[in-house]
Amino acid sequence: MSEAHPFEGFVRQYQDLVYSTALRLLAQPAEAEDVAQEVFLRAYQHFDQLRASPSAGAWLRTVATRLALNHLTRYRRRWMFFSEFTETEDDDGASGPPQFADARDAGAASEQADRHEIVHRALLTLPDHQRVPLVLYHLEGCSYEEIARHLGVSLGKVKTDIHRAREALRRKLRLHFGNELEESNP
Repeated sequence: MSEAHPFEGFVRQYQDLVYSTALRLLAQPAEAEDVAQEVFLRAYQHFDQLRASPSAGAWLRTVATRLALNHLTRYRRRWMFFSEFTETEDDDGASGPPQFADARDAGAASEQADRHEIVHRALLTLPDHQRVPLVLYHLEGCSYEEIARHLGVSLGKVKTDIHRAREALRRKLRLHFGNELEESNP
């Protein structure tokens, strides 16, 4: 049997990172797979530089984010939202998604995994115009300004959509967590 190409190991190492980044933004597994495949095609073209780079994961995440955003704007109807026509309110630093306690034992770890799955499923039900900026801000670490630039919308729209996404997510999670959500997020 011949030795596998080093790129195969590279793909195995980063495939979950790339796919989950795309899935969070696209909310469609088939579309996320397409984007992940495109990311790795580009990575193959630059493999000589990436193979030993300590920032390969960051590069892949950035490419996956950009390709997912391009996919959203190219293959889905143009974004035109009611929030663009209303007066926006400033984001007053409203709290983000719920924070869960650290797992102390196997039962707590399982419960935490279940909670993260519930949050993930609720996140995927948000409309694109709310989910995408929320994911970019909280999970990808982009600033409001970067998000506005990536999406080609105003800063006020980004703030409004993130605020509305947090509220929608909070309402959805209240069904699963009840008062526990308010206690952990005053």
